[in-house]
Amino acid sequence: MLRIKRIYDLPAPEDGRRILVDRLWPRGLSKDEARIDEWLKEIAPSDALRKWFGHDPARWEEFGKRYKEELKEHSQLLEELREKGKKCTVTLLFAAKDAEHNNAVVLKELLD
Repeated sequence: MLRIKRIYDLPAPEDGRRILVDRLWPRGLSKDEARIDEWLKEIAPSDALRKWFGHDPARWEEFGKRYKEELKEHSQLLEELREKGKKCTVTLLFAAKDAEHNNAVVLKELLD
């Protein structure tokens, strides 16, 4: 099962395997506080795409298209994530304040 969650929310047992899917480490959060199992910055949006998007909801649809295009380069990592999600709960962690318009939402949609 794949889930998404903001990394600043408290870790919970039902999170299962916690995987950070952002390119940058979340501000103000220590690695101990984050309690992540894995950091897959390779599948995060490129710096150029992240900066272009700027979490602007008006750019959301185009962001999703561009990000999915970038993800084609990481098909092996995506398949590994899919397989992990079939075996146990995997929570994709993101730092953005907007829970509806962020890369984890696009990533989960693609993996589902």
